[in-house]
Amino acid sequence: MIRAGLLLAAGLALSGCVVDTTVMQAPPAPVAAPGAVPAGMQYLYGSGEAAALSVQAYNALVDSVRTRMAKGVSTSAVLAPGATLAAPRFESCGDKPPAAVFDVDETMVLNLGYEGDDAQRTGGWDSARWDRWEKTGASKVAAVPGAIEAVRALRAMGVAVIFNTNRAAANAAETEAAIAFAGIGPAKHGETLFLKGDVDGKSAKDGRRAAIAQRWCVVAMGGDQLGDFTDLFAPLRPPERRTAAAGPAIGAMWGRSWFVLPNPVYGTGLGSTYDQTFPPATRWADPQEKR
Repeated sequence: MIRAGLLLAAGLALSGCVVDTTVMQAPPAPVAAPGAVPAGMQYLYGSGEAAALSVQAYNALVDSVRTRMAKGVSTSAVLAPGATLAAPRFESCGDKPPAAVFDVDETMVLNLGYEGDDAQRTGGWDSARWDRWEKTGASKVAAVPGAIEAVRALRAMGVAVIFNTNRAAANAAETEAAIAFAGIGPAKHGETLFLKGDVDGKSAKDGRRAAIAQRWCVVAMGGDQLGDFTDLFAPLRPPERRTAAAGPAIGAMWGRSWFVLPNPVYGTGLGSTYDQTFPPATRWADPQEKR
């Protein structure tokens, strides 16, 4: 998922996105020296800047929900069937009770025990090791900065907190325990906790989101991957994903009812090629250096 040899599919295992990984792969992460920490992990798990970004996102989410609730919410944050990224349409709320929907891993819960172990390894994603982490790591997690306060504020407003994660349904009890240990529980599988395969048997999350939107008026969503908001991003290559995310239609959602948490460690945010990251038209060469 995270260290050297990381493939994009590793991040997708948690994010719930579906993409052709034969076309789009993340480059290998640099191998850290013994005792060193990979740069992405330093930032996400160790820096004040990442903590500030996370708190900022949660503060904005709570403020937005409070404002929407005061005005009355008629439209869900969940896209309706047939919606596109160019022409988004949203589920109707009617008289459904309000809820906020969140991814879990690196959105509400920091997997410190797993990542600390992973930082000292080389090699690619090992699904069996992640499964062992889900089963045994509940007491080695921490809440994302700002998450506990946000959950308390939302519940005080009468907003249900729903968790939608690609952890395994077979490990539901252990995931409930991890969420409780992090201080953001309770979560109950099938009621306020939705796991991979629930509803439609898929790892993509749109089926679960649709089921949630049938019961609740989703006033906000939080995640660290674009797939935590809609699966429509999944088929796109990095440049198209970036354009769609920042375009006027979807761009209007960020900071209003969709809220992104930082994650430079794994997932669909990694994997763009040099040319995709630095378009040829932007290239610069130091005129004092010979090439």
